[in-house]
Amino acid sequence: MPASITADQLDPEARAELRTLPGDLAEAVARQLIAASLAEDPEQAYRHAQAARQLAARVGVVRESVGIAAYRAGHWAEALAELRAARRLTGRSSYLPMMADSERALGRLDRALDLVTGPQAEEADRATRIELKIVESGIRRDQGLPGAAVVALQIPELTDGRQRRGSARLYYAYADALLDAGRDDEAREWFARAAGADTQGETDADERFDELDQLAIEDLQADDDEDEGAEDFVLDDPDDDPDDDSDDDSDADDIEADLAEELEADLAEELEAEELEADLADDLEADDLDDEDTGDDGPGDEDDAGPGIADSTRDEPSPFEIHYLPPGGPAADDGNHETAGDPGPGSPGADDAAEGR
Repeated sequence: MPASITADQLDPEARAELRTLPGDLAEAVARQLIAASLAEDPEQAYRHAQAARQLAARVGVVRESVGIAAYRAGHWAEALAELRAARRLTGRSSYLPMMADSERALGRLDRALDLVTGPQAEEADRATRIELKIVESGIRRDQGLPGAAVVALQIPELTDGRQRRGSARLYYAYADALLDAGRDDEAREWFARAAGADTQGETDADERFDELDQLAIEDLQADDDEDEGAEDFVLDDPDDDPDDDSDDDSDADDIEADLAEELEADLAEELEAEELEADLADDLEADDLDDEDTGDDGPGDEDDAGPGIADSTRDEPSPFEIHYLPPGGPAADDGNHETAGDPGPGSPGADDAAEGR
C-alpha cells in the first residue's frame, strides 16, 4: 500500500465508527478503506475492502465498504450479503437501491420489486427513494415493460428544474428508458441534460448523446439521399423520354393514315355500288321499251330473261360488297367484327394501345 495513504484521509463519520477498535488496528483498517475508494480497478478495490473486513468484520462501515466494492466489481451475491450485514449493523436504508439492483442482476425480479416498493422503501429518505425509482425502472425494462419503465421515473424531481446530487443519474436513467421505449429523439434530449448535470463524471451521458446525435445526422442524410433518388427517378421516368414521345407521335400518325385510307376505300366502294344500281336501272328501262316494241314472246322462250331479272351476263356483286359493314357496326359473319381505330385484343396495335404507346 502506498505510504501516501493515511488514516486522516478517511471521512470523519466513518472514522468515528472505527473508534471502537484499538488505535493501530483502526489506522490499518482506515488505510485499507481509503485504498479501496481510490483504486481505479474495481477488482483491486474489492480486494482492499476484503482486507479491511478481515481486520474488522463487526464494524458497519467496513461491511458497507465491502458491499459497495463487490457491487461495483459485479459480484452481486457477495454485494447483497455484505449490504444486508451492513444494514443490520447500522440500521441505514441507504443500501436498499444497491441491494435491489443486486437482486435484479441475479434475475430475482420479484425480490427486487419487493425491496423498491415495500415498507422499507417507504421509510427511506427522499434521495434513497429516487435511487429506488431508478432501480424500479430497470426492473420494468427487464420485465419487458418499457412504457412502465418510463413512467416509473416521471417524478417531480425530473422536471422541477433543480439540480441535485443524483440528478445526473436520474436524467441518465430516464434517457435510457426512453431509448428502450423507441423514443430516440426524447432520449437524445435527456442524455444531453444528464451530460450537463454530470459534473463528477458519474455517467457516460456525453458519449451516449454523441452516438444518438451521429445517428440523427445519418438518418437525415439518408432521408436526403432518398429524396434525391426519388427526384432522379422522376426525371428518368421513361414516360417523359423525348424518344418515346416521338414514337408515340409516329404511331398516332400511322393510325390516322390507316383510317384515312379506309375511309377513302369506303367512299370508292359506295360510289361504285351507286353506279352499278344506275346501270341496272337503265337496263331495266331499256328492256321495258323493247317489250313495248316487239310484244311478249311465248312462254318457254329461252333467249330472253324473265321479268325483273338481271341479264345473266351481268357480273354478280362480290361477297365483300354483300358482307361489308361500316366501321362500328356489328359484323355479319362472326359477330365479332373489330372496328377501325379500336384494335381488339391480340391485334397488332392492341398491346400498344393498352400500354398507352
